[in-house]
Amino acid sequence: MSREGAGAALVAEVIKDRLCFAILYSRPKSASNVHYFSIDNELEYENFYADFGPLNLAMVYRYCCKINKKLKSITMLRKKIVHFTGSDQRKQANAAFLVGCYMVIYLGRTPEEAYRILIFGETSYIPFRDAAYGSCNFYITLLDCFHAVKKAMQYGFLNFNSFNLDEYEHYEKAENGDLNWIIPDRFIAFCGPHSRARLESGYHQHSPETYIQYFKNHSVTTIIRLNKRMYDAKRFTDAGFDHHDLFFADGSTPTDAIVKEFLDICENAEGAIAVHCKAGLGRTGTLIACYIMKHYRMTAAETIAWVRICRPGSVIGPQQQFLVMKQTSLWLEGDYFRRKLKGQENGQHRAAFSKLLSGVDDISINGVENQDQQEPEPYSDDDEINGVTQGDRLRALKSRRQSKTNAIPLTLSISRTKTVLR
Repeated sequence: MSREGAGAALVAEVIKDRLCFAILYSRPKSASNVHYFSIDNELEYENFYADFGPLNLAMVYRYCCKINKKLKSITMLRKKIVHFTGSDQRKQANAAFLVGCYMVIYLGRTPEEAYRILIFGETSYIPFRDAAYGSCNFYITLLDCFHAVKKAMQYGFLNFNSFNLDEYEHYEKAENGDLNWIIPDRFIAFCGPHSRARLESGYHQHSPETYIQYFKNHSVTTIIRLNKRMYDAKRFTDAGFDHHDLFFADGSTPTDAIVKEFLDICENAEGAIAVHCKAGLGRTGTLIACYIMKHYRMTAAETIAWVRICRPGSVIGPQQQFLVMKQTSLWLEGDYFRRKLKGQENGQHRAAFSKLLSGVDDISINGVENQDQQEPEPYSDDDEINGVTQGDRLRALKSRRQSKTNAIPLTLSISRTKTVLR
């Protein structure tokens, strides 16, 4: 790491003599032995409110492909490659996020090593915040994100050798179904269906039938609804899916009874599980996070980071503190669950958890951070203001985004292959 130009630039060496990351306060001059590039205006976070990152999984993939291509380019073999960012603190944080992810995924650096390389001079990065409207009192850091990516690789959530970029970018759009895989072949988060497909009050509404063929193609067996009934569950059950209702108020946190029932349903489901609330962000992300914390022993911050990398905007407001409060108890429940499962020679669902068992056996309870036992502030946006809830607003904001790619006709059955990240 070095400082250049009397404070005009800060440079960190990512690969010796080949790849650097720089914060520059003026545009660099071209040089024959240096290739400068920036992604600040290319890979941009689409915010809901004051949230600004981390960038999504497709952008991480695009960035890693870009770096690998530059490193292999014959015309750049003798050049130093410098990824630079400017003075915007939010873009600095997202640029550093991408560089750190590359180091963890492709260079084999530990999260701590990647973070240390990026903390150079007097550099500091602002932390990422949630998509709530208003103030924020919970943040996730770059280091949380790097740990999330590392553990996602360890547990098989992340494999860029089989990542389907086109499919991810197609289905995450509001007009194409607004869905994301959080755990490959296990959990889909998606926006809540309505009785019929239409564009209403600024956002796209999809009927259950919009999803049925896609779900069947991807071995989904179970649908869990967390919001008020906007469609007849019979439309899913008649198609052969199990359907469960676990309502709790928009923007609020689930009761222990709801968490237990959600986990019981998921632990007994043989195929993949599709979970939705109204926007498929707050309530949906929170309960899927509970499963990840229980069965993969990820911290609350790491889990929130991973869910947001897969599906930006997930886990909102007091749901963040709720997950921090639940961390220790979910870890202990997971320990007990695995011990009990190991004791069953031919348990009914043993095959479904074989990878999980081998993946988390070596993680110890030691070193658990002190937990904030203060109850999260009561927060419910289910009390509608002019008929609009938090979920409605988030869906409308996502629907109004201008697509940067050519529109693809609405269908969720265009791909017959397994989706992202096997």
